[in-house]
Amino acid sequence: MLEFFDDDPLFQMFTDRAIALVARGAAEMGECSATARRIEPGDRDGWYGQWTALARRLAETAGESAAAGRWTSAADGYQRAATYFRTAYQPLFGEPVDPRLTEAFDLESDCFGSFAALAPQPVEAVEIPFEGTTLPGYLCLPADADPAGPPLPTVVSVNGYDSNVHEAYAMHAVPAVRRGYACLLVDGPGQGSVLIRQGLRLRPDWETVLRPVIDYAAGRSEVDAGRIAVMGMSLGGFLAPRGVSGDGRVAALIADPGMWDLLAGMGLPPDVMDRLPDVDPDELTALVAPAAESPMGRWRLVQRGLWTHGVESLGAYIIELSRYTLSDVAGRIACPALVVANESDPLSAHAQLLHDAVAGPKTLVRLGGEDGAFGHCQIWNRSVFDRCAFDWLDGILSPESAE
Repeated sequence: MLEFFDDDPLFQMFTDRAIALVARGAAEMGECSATARRIEPGDRDGWYGQWTALARRLAETAGESAAAGRWTSAADGYQRAATYFRTAYQPLFGEPVDPRLTEAFDLESDCFGSFAALAPQPVEAVEIPFEGTTLPGYLCLPADADPAGPPLPTVVSVNGYDSNVHEAYAMHAVPAVRRGYACLLVDGPGQGSVLIRQGLRLRPDWETVLRPVIDYAAGRSEVDAGRIAVMGMSLGGFLAPRGVSGDGRVAALIADPGMWDLLAGMGLPPDVMDRLPDVDPDELTALVAPAAESPMGRWRLVQRGLWTHGVESLGAYIIELSRYTLSDVAGRIACPALVVANESDPLSAHAQLLHDAVAGPKTLVRLGGEDGAFGHCQIWNRSVFDRCAFDWLDGILSPESAE
């Protein structure tokens, strides 16, 4: 781990997140390092300016490569530019929405769309019908996929709080298509463009969100409807199990990390927990406010939390989180499940509870720092997770296993 912001863990977290994509071709260490070193801790204007300047340079050179017919160089540049536009706006999360955030998101989307059009394997933009609107995503296929061939085992990706399909491409689609899987990426309510462009907030009943996604996947000729797995990343470690609990068509579940009721471990007094949701929001705000005093806490709770959930106070946010439960539905998960815990990821603290509650066959895998697979969602060595997850998935979704 490289330290660029000793006194600013928020900026360090966002820098780490970009660097983690180097192995996927979606960032370069030198670009991230040079950009981070030009930014003063806490300077959000400087942060936005430096990362967007880098992204614009890459997008311009990618366009020049495309004009010259240098498709591979163009695709590489557009993919990295998308990462850097996303990195630029992450500190700006919150309402009222900063116009720079929407501008950078639109540029990120444009660059990723240009990358998708030039990618060495099919990356098809899709729109999935959902409650009178659509959810945007991408269907990604292996480079050697045969349109006339047999349908493929498929991973449906569920991303996290502040992620989107562009980041999920690097985290889920890249390792999936390399192994012969199709991968369906989708932004749900509260995520990516569904939040930023459509204004739909996060919701706890992810089974309602996942169901039309599985409908869509099962209707594609490239997808083997009997071999659909759901893989959740970050908050997706809650959303994916919640969704799978309401859909018996899913053949396998991977929760990375395994999560539980979202208020578990927040340290609220037992008497307050017992009274939820019938607690005065002002009482809850007073309890939670100290956790929001640091820049990291303010970003997570006030900026991201209030905007994503569509609430106006920390107290209302806690009441909303009380609706996000797995304890009441995990016993409905009958498909094989892989639950991931990581010694350096606090969000996996209750992975054992999820594992134990799942009704179907289940495996708990513990990853950690011995081989560098530390950090939230193993960002410092995703290859270790990929090996565990996809080797396990191969055993579940192989044609022999399906017979």
